[in-house]
Amino acid sequence: MGSRPRNRKEQLTDAAAELFRRHGYHGVSVNDIAAAAGVTGPAVYRHFRGKQDVLAHVLLSGLDRFGLATDQALAKDKPLHALVETVSALAVERREITALWRWQGRYLDKTDQVKIRKRGAELMGDWVSTLRDARPGLPLADAELLSWASLSVFGSVADHRVSLPRRRFEHLLGKLACAVLRSTVPASRAPAQPDWQRPSSPVSRREELLTVATRLFREHGYRDVSMEDIGAAAGIAGPSVYRHFSGKAELLVAAGYRMADRLHTGARRVIANAATPHRALTDLVGSYVDIVSRSDDLFSVFAGELGNVPDRDRKELVRVQRAYVAEWVTLLRTVAPHLPEPEARIAVHAALTIVNDLTRTPRITTRPGLVTELTGLAMAVLDQAAEAGSDNDARARRDEV
Repeated sequence: MGSRPRNRKEQLTDAAAELFRRHGYHGVSVNDIAAAAGVTGPAVYRHFRGKQDVLAHVLLSGLDRFGLATDQALAKDKPLHALVETVSALAVERREITALWRWQGRYLDKTDQVKIRKRGAELMGDWVSTLRDARPGLPLADAELLSWASLSVFGSVADHRVSLPRRRFEHLLGKLACAVLRSTVPASRAPAQPDWQRPSSPVSRREELLTVATRLFREHGYRDVSMEDIGAAAGIAGPSVYRHFSGKAELLVAAGYRMADRLHTGARRVIANAATPHRALTDLVGSYVDIVSRSDDLFSVFAGELGNVPDRDRKELVRVQRAYVAEWVTLLRTVAPHLPEPEARIAVHAALTIVNDLTRTPRITTRPGLVTELTGLAMAVLDQAAEAGSDNDARARRDEV
């Protein structure tokens, strides 16, 4: 009889991390984890109490690995440079860790949530201190903003499957993160809400239910919200919700299409009115930041609950998401024609993830000029990628000569 591998728990952790990234917490069972690791379901329980315990171990061990890499980088002569290089390598090697940290932590019990928040705060403190050492005079709040944004660049690789040769991938991520860390945070105030954005009349019951449902889905997760919960939050009996929606799935689908329509309408408007490709790209970024910041519940459902959408609508919403990303990629490559398509996609996902993450980060969302700041940070990433494309263009012209 063969002996049990000494690293079985690590194998189970790695298998679970990838499954959670692909399918979400509720889309993965203990038996799925066991099968991916080549063992039976009961074998998982020799190491973990259950699926929630697996997730907690995945996140905490990932943070420990991130922390070890951070400590090693901080011991070097140029700690900020070393941090960027080290985390770039870690992000390429373990793409799944950052996605789980962002999307799945709400499924943990309170004790594990506290552990993760505490460890994450320690790591963020290291980044902020190192950045302020490298940029004396940078205000603490601005250093936090730039540090969070740079980590979003690294974390963005977990949200797509685009790849490059390892060293080239690490180098690109490092350059994009450095563009963020070098950024100047503009002094700005919160813009006044335009009159056309202020509701002028009471919303319909259907609209009210959709608003309530998306808020509950965001706060508790789709599977932990019932039609009775939605009705109670809207001040009506649960069965009355069925007069407007056939069930939870229809509410979820409606939220997804609502967000998709907002994004595509905004994109068509700014692209049609821009005088140059770079202006169109800048305005597209601004449109995205504005829409996401005003649609936080809808966006969380659109981005985080697709696994619960019925198959036909899920495929269509994925197609819509990809088409929207393609608009960004096309514009970026119009600005920088010699930027390879995979690198353009990686840069676009990095810019999008900065916005997606920071509009849901409590310490950041209270900043009065956040829309302007996020637009600038996302454009810093895209402009850095465009500059690399221009370098390729210059090399191509030299080769022609």
